[in-house]
Amino acid sequence: MPRPVPDTLLATMGFDPAVVRLYAQLRVVSGATVQAVSELLGVDAAEVPVVTRPLLELGLVQIHDDQVSVLDEAEAITSLLRREAGRAARVSERLEGLAAAVAFRNSTTTRPREGEVDEVSLLDGELSSGGNPLQLLTHLIESTRGDLGWFRPDAWQMPRESAMAQVVGKAVASGRRSRAIYPVRALHQAPEALLARARAGEQVRVIADLPTRLIVIGTTHAVLPEPLGMADEPRILVRQGALVAALSSWFELMWERASSVADLDLGEPRRDLRRFLLQQLAAGAKDEQIARSLDLSLRTVRRRIADVMSDLGADSRFQAGVEATRRGWI
Repeated sequence: MPRPVPDTLLATMGFDPAVVRLYAQLRVVSGATVQAVSELLGVDAAEVPVVTRPLLELGLVQIHDDQVSVLDEAEAITSLLRREAGRAARVSERLEGLAAAVAFRNSTTTRPREGEVDEVSLLDGELSSGGNPLQLLTHLIESTRGDLGWFRPDAWQMPRESAMAQVVGKAVASGRRSRAIYPVRALHQAPEALLARARAGEQVRVIADLPTRLIVIGTTHAVLPEPLGMADEPRILVRQGALVAALSSWFELMWERASSVADLDLGEPRRDLRRFLLQQLAAGAKDEQIARSLDLSLRTVRRRIADVMSDLGADSRFQAGVEATRRGWI
């Protein structure tokens, strides 16, 4: 026997016919008192929340101050679609996590098998959690030699910032070089933090954005989060020579891409931001994206883009990119 064709949107979405009928009954009395609804449904007033629970749980019915409100069909469908979209997003996130876990599981099975290599030894380093990150970094810096290289995407938000500046100052005073790369938004969000590190003798550069925290100490040590990001722990302390060298090379590449700060008087954003504007434009970023990345207002971004295009004598953003490249601005 063929199934009946749904005759309402809620039925089309697969809701139980009893729930669809209850919704239809309540919709025509939306705004009525609980007592009035109880008489319509033929139940005691105290039982109205129980009888309407399926619709209450879906957010299609609300009972407030002895009044029963029911979303109209368009609002109901919108609410349900948003609910399902949220559920789908959570399921997608969970599936991505499972997929990542499977990939990790597979990676553990790709270790060399017997006969494929002659000797296997452990890498030099450790993954750790807990303890005191400030104490750990201080000990590492004070007990090692060599220059310091930092990715500092959010360091000014950490309570240990002032103490770390003192450690850096001591290292610089001993003849070591310390270089730090900040996201360009730090020029506006935390000028005092950059000023403190500069006063401690650190060289400061800025870049559009940074993917993770990192410190490279000479040629012997590096510390970074696991996974990469803005967390203090779990952290990886690396002593393996090739890995330290690779992280050092990454730092050097980023240092070359970053821009020096002519001074640390952070009143009006300086001309150095021109390079970031052009890089973002060349990457096809929208004005809103650029504003977020550079921590500027949308109006300021648009004014600065117009200024740069005027400086270049360009009539379009594409033309500005071509001319900026020709002049070596990016």
